Amino acid sequence: MATQLFDKETTIELRKKHIGPSCKVFFTKDPIKIIRGQGQFLYDEKGERYLDCINNVAHVGHCHPHVVQAAIKQMELLNTNSRFLHDNLVQYAQRLTATLPEKLSICYFVNSGSEANDLALRLARHHTGHQDIITLDNAYHGHVTSLIDVSPYKFHQLGVGAKKDFIHVASAPDVYRGKFREDHPDPASAYADEVKEIIEQTQRKGRQIAAFIAESLQSCGGQVLPPPGYFQKVAQHVRGAGGVFIADEVQVGFGRVGKHFWAFQLQGEDFMPDIITMGKPIGNGHPMSCVVTTKDIAESFLNSGMEYFNTFGGNPVSCAIGLAVLDVIENQALQKHAAQVGDYLMALLNELKEKHPLIGDIRGTGLFVGVDMVKDRLKRTPATAEAQFVIYRLKEEHILLSADGPHRNVLKFKPPMCFSREDAKFVVDKIDTILSVIEKAADPDRETHQETPEIGGCKRKDPSLPNEDDEENVRGGGRRHVGPGEEATHRHKAAKKRLRT
Repeated sequence: MATQLFDKETTIELRKKHIGPSCKVFFTKDPIKIIRGQGQFLYDEKGERYLDCINNVAHVGHCHPHVVQAAIKQMELLNTNSRFLHDNLVQYAQRLTATLPEKLSICYFVNSGSEANDLALRLARHHTGHQDIITLDNAYHGHVTSLIDVSPYKFHQLGVGAKKDFIHVASAPDVYRGKFREDHPDPASAYADEVKEIIEQTQRKGRQIAAFIAESLQSCGGQVLPPPGYFQKVAQHVRGAGGVFIADEVQVGFGRVGKHFWAFQLQGEDFMPDIITMGKPIGNGHPMSCVVTTKDIAESFLNSGMEYFNTFGGNPVSCAIGLAVLDVIENQALQKHAAQVGDYLMALLNELKEKHPLIGDIRGTGLFVGVDMVKDRLKRTPATAEAQFVIYRLKEEHILLSADGPHRNVLKFKPPMCFSREDAKFVVDKIDTILSVIEKAADPDRETHQETPEIGGCKRKDPSLPNEDDEENVRGGGRRHVGPGEEATHRHKAAKKRLRT
């Protein structure tokens, strides 16, 4: 039985009083108070259930019993720091590195994705003796100072002059909105050549590159998948200049992409980063993360003369949880599940694209999928207000989805890995209805493929189009397979009913 100390209004007031105002919540007009989670579902204080399509942290499902029991069992026995010998630490490092290329064999355990990326930059700079970093436009790597520096997604918000002189920004390898698009004969080489030019310009100024850092798939940047071969070509240029390649897997690792355990492997067997960072899904909600690198880079860090220690990184409880997460991924075949459900979701969304001109592009792999909404397919004008409208209307239907990207017009699917085919059908059906409402309001004479009722009974002062109010900050086991033509109502028909918590 889940309990709450305060009613929702009191919780909101206490948050305003004691929590920093820059710490935002989802759906600021009417935030959701969550008191319980299970699998791919969250429950509010009224017992109402929400399908979670946002949470790539609860990787194997909210409160998975195997993970919870592993934490309890180890916490009852011992928790201490990694200066003492403990088998959990070395067993976890052994199992984790077994998923990676052989040369990536040395682990540093820390507590968050930000901490992992900060340490990765330190490793790169100690190993190369260089200072400058190349990052991608719209990238996000964390919230500490060193990572704001390499995150245009963040420092662009600070205005002109926020970019440091030792940071160099290359174009995101986006073949839908970028400068080299899907009709380019070789976008991978074109984007990689830009990195080469940055290196040469930097060297002419007497500076040297320590690292190129990139999310293996951009998430906050709008679910961007680099063209095949891009990372290989970039790595060649960067290593030729004495730098290293850092792959940020914080949001996309641990089987989410379906075809591979790590997203960087989508580039092919001939690509291997020098440093990999992990976070979010690694502990299924428990604060832990890891940096994995080569023996050579680890030796350079040792030879710097400064000991590295982390109070909580790699503690017995965290490692027990990490081991349990790997157990669930393997025992429930969640990587294969992500591939199958992701393919089904992509197929449904591409069918939806044929019906709705508001959808410009569907891109993704596994359970990492983006829907790029546009006002005009030819011009690819971002449909920002419409995307926010969709998110809020989905919330009324008890579905949690977010929108991001530089224009905040890309609907982002990154749910727990237990997300099912039935869940996919349910969400896509609701998006179908909402898009029909928008298009019917914009063009009352337009024929639609179905009735277009009001969403959630919500009337607008001007029903003709979504408006700027909809752009409010919202960041802030076995499955029954449902055929493409079936209605996915089996588990969702009672989604709006209050459930006992």
